[in-house]
Amino acid sequence: MPARPLSDETLHLIDAVRAALAHRADVDERTMFGCWCFFVDGKLCIGIKRDELLVRLPPGRHAEFQEMQNTRELSPGGGMQGYFWVEPNGYATREQWTFWLSEALAYNPLAKASPRRKRSTSPQGSTARAATTKPAPRAAGAPPRQRHSIFEDDF
Repeated sequence: MPARPLSDETLHLIDAVRAALAHRADVDERTMFGCWCFFVDGKLCIGIKRDELLVRLPPGRHAEFQEMQNTRELSPGGGMQGYFWVEPNGYATREQWTFWLSEALAYNPLAKASPRRKRSTSPQGSTARAATTKPAPRAAGAPPRQRHSIFEDDF
């Protein structure tokens, strides 16, 4: 089944994260579980699903982040310590946006990389996932995408 097209809001959020990480040479983009993920130095750092940010933060500060407004755990059962979804109201200002990106990037050098799985040699496995894919370009003649600000103070 083909992937569902990404909304304009999601594409704009992807572009904003891409711009924030543009100064780094060690960034890789992949899709995982319906989430657009940014890997820094081979480790998951930031993800986007619809209008929410997925940030990887220090597990030792899990309780601190858990108490913050507009955040929720990736895994409420506690299996994924340090992974949080940040709702749009949680990154609506430049200060909030900078906080989440800075926290995720500061933890990244300390984070452990998951070992890469061997790719399947079966015909199904070879087309199952394409690494480092970019959103599909708009068709010629399509109306331009409406740009949505991710910051309330830009309205």
